[in-house]
Amino acid sequence: MQAKASDAPKIKCVVWDLDNTIWDGTLSEGDDPILNPHILTALRTLDERGILQSIASRNTFDDAWARIQGFGIGDYFLYPEIHWDSKTGSIARIAKNLNISTDSFAFIDDQPFERDEVRFQMPEVRSFDPTDLPELLSDEAFIPRFITDESKLRRLMYQSDAKRNAEERSFKGPGEAFLQTLDMKLEIRPAETRDLQRAEELTQRTHQLNTTGITYSYEDLNTLLLSPKHRLLVASLTDRYGSYGTIGLVLVELDPAGWDIRLLLMSCRVMSRGVGGAIITFLRNEARRHGTRLFADFKETDRNRMMYITYKFSGFEDKSSDNGVQRMEADLSNIPAYPSYLDLDARFDPLS
Repeated sequence: MQAKASDAPKIKCVVWDLDNTIWDGTLSEGDDPILNPHILTALRTLDERGILQSIASRNTFDDAWARIQGFGIGDYFLYPEIHWDSKTGSIARIAKNLNISTDSFAFIDDQPFERDEVRFQMPEVRSFDPTDLPELLSDEAFIPRFITDESKLRRLMYQSDAKRNAEERSFKGPGEAFLQTLDMKLEIRPAETRDLQRAEELTQRTHQLNTTGITYSYEDLNTLLLSPKHRLLVASLTDRYGSYGTIGLVLVELDPAGWDIRLLLMSCRVMSRGVGGAIITFLRNEARRHGTRLFADFKETDRNRMMYITYKFSGFEDKSSDNGVQRMEADLSNIPAYPSYLDLDARFDPLS
């Protein structure tokens, strides 16, 4: 089995221009736009694949949005940027709102100047002319290996996130008091075969909150699922807005000398929810209950420093380093309580 470092990431978000891209015509010049005949198919196809979509357009918001709603396509777009500022600024804000790295963005615009400006300022963003659209839908970068049930619901989950975030911004009081209002339920359980497609998708899509930056294929994960020396756990989260879906994956290697967390990753959508700390607290409690030591691997990438900080705040100390992999060990003598705002349902059987 070979776990591999990530290659160029799959496209996670497509940002569309409007004039002569989504529709034919230039709205600000008084045209009566007509929806591009290929757009509905493209929007639906990308949405079903779990690829998010947004807008970066130089237009007056109210006029443009009225047209979008009139065409019945407004629900496809998250955090649309419709104004007269630069496209690079728009893409940067969309990426920040979605918490997705711009190297997994595609930008579609009919104007060569706009594409060139994005290529110069953001070379990691892949830019295309709308005439490329038929070929793009069959491009490997736009086709996830698996299309899971959660892929098909990804846009709806992000729309729920937008409602949560808006309420959090308007909430008067400390952050933890807001979290208390969410009625969050965290489930941690052994993975099953039905979880492996989503588990592979998580390792492919999650770079910031991934303790090693390593990805695993479906076949790798299936081998680990069947291995008596390993335990694969999945975590899911719900709150009063709905389900976040499967948002975490843990790989634990069992050894007589102790348990080793070979991989811990979480969706960026739960970064501010304290989920990582709760998962680690659960593993520390389980290790102590079974009378064993708990170790963890951490390999720094250009994005995952937050996970090292999570380990340090969760009682792990550096023990050694080998080929860039930091080996850490948990203090099991003073384990904190779970956050009061999380209702935990967790199962882990190292003896099965």
